[in-house]
Amino acid sequence: MSVAAPASFSLKDFFKSFLLWELAKGMVLTGRYAFARHVTINYPEEKTPLSPRFRGLHALRRYENGEERCIACKLCEAVCPAQAITIESTQREDGTRRTTRYDIDLTKCIFCGFCEESCPTDSIVETHIFEYHGEKRGDLYFTKDMLLAVGDRYEDEIAKARAADAKYR
Repeated sequence: MSVAAPASFSLKDFFKSFLLWELAKGMVLTGRYAFARHVTINYPEEKTPLSPRFRGLHALRRYENGEERCIACKLCEAVCPAQAITIESTQREDGTRRTTRYDIDLTKCIFCGFCEESCPTDSIVETHIFEYHGEKRGDLYFTKDMLLAVGDRYEDEIAKARAADAKYR
């Protein structure tokens, strides 16, 4: 009766194992990336380009005559999936509705852009501003006056971004 031969011995496999071939291959790969061009940026000094459709801080806009655009239709409040928008309105003497309260809780907001898309007067927009923060929860609760102030401050940038995006709407 014949005895089964032991597993074949390969001199090549022995030297690969003895010389730590896999470790050497890993070190070559590490060296290749260590001396390659880096893709990390130094954030405050360098900034990556933003998409034209980036959605950041909210703003309420005004007409050229200074009157707020919001007509209190409450479509943005109804369409908000996170229920981050709260609107209260009143009717003026001329029969038009205007908001008395327009609040956005940015801790709830998911920046989906539904409020912006549903607005018939282009009143609520999401700007390209992403450098804002709050040290406590109340700091990220934006009222009507705060939103109008953001809109007033960045109206030129907002109008330019809306004009650039108009052909895609």
